[in-house]
Amino acid sequence: MGGVNGPRFVAVTGLAFEARIVAGPRVTVVCGGGQIQFRRSLEAAIRNGCHGVLSFGIAGGLAPQLKPGACIVARNIIAESARYASDVGWSQSLIEKMRRRTSRFAALQDVSFGDIAGSDVPVACIHAKRKLHEKTGAVAVDMESHVAARIAVEHRVPFAAIRVVTDPSHRALPPAALVATNVDGGVDFEAIIRSLIRHPEQIPTLFRLALDSWAARRALIPSRRLLGPNLGLPDLRQHFLDVA
Repeated sequence: MGGVNGPRFVAVTGLAFEARIVAGPRVTVVCGGGQIQFRRSLEAAIRNGCHGVLSFGIAGGLAPQLKPGACIVARNIIAESARYASDVGWSQSLIEKMRRRTSRFAALQDVSFGDIAGSDVPVACIHAKRKLHEKTGAVAVDMESHVAARIAVEHRVPFAAIRVVTDPSHRALPPAALVATNVDGGVDFEAIIRSLIRHPEQIPTLFRLALDSWAARRALIPSRRLLGPNLGLPDLRQHFLDVA
């Protein structure tokens, strides 16, 4: 599959640093742009030729046992009114790669297989995290996977997700974190400074979040290395025979 140039993939992220980590040959990265533009860009990338869509990046923790840096391979993506199953073969390949080779990477000692919730808005407070976990059973939440899963299903291409926890379930996001990202997924330093001026009491919490984010980045980088050029998708020829 994929011809002389090899298979092509679409990787979906919400933040610019995630996009830089997952980028590679034959990988089209769709990142940011606002909800409408995000959907349009993803659909255009799939129509341009795609063997699979991977949601990659950080997530908020919902399950109490997950610490910053914990890696989750999605079993299902749970949206407000739908549930999308990840591609079975791809997901199994991802979890096997991660668990088999974590001894090489100290940052990848916590790898699990579970459901990820999708949300159109940040799930910032501890109560909201607990409520979403109880309602859905999901272990983590992000703002891109449910969109990517729905569009992948509509275009009948395989979908998988691998996400790393940044803020754990017992920690709320401070106000500055909610305005820290611009529409393109980059850091909005002016918005962060304005928030700190208005709410200086959040500085210790923001510093704690920065440490958690660093732990997540340390896990994302080796995760990407383990995926390889085919983003962890198993033998493509056999895979497509199986799902035909």
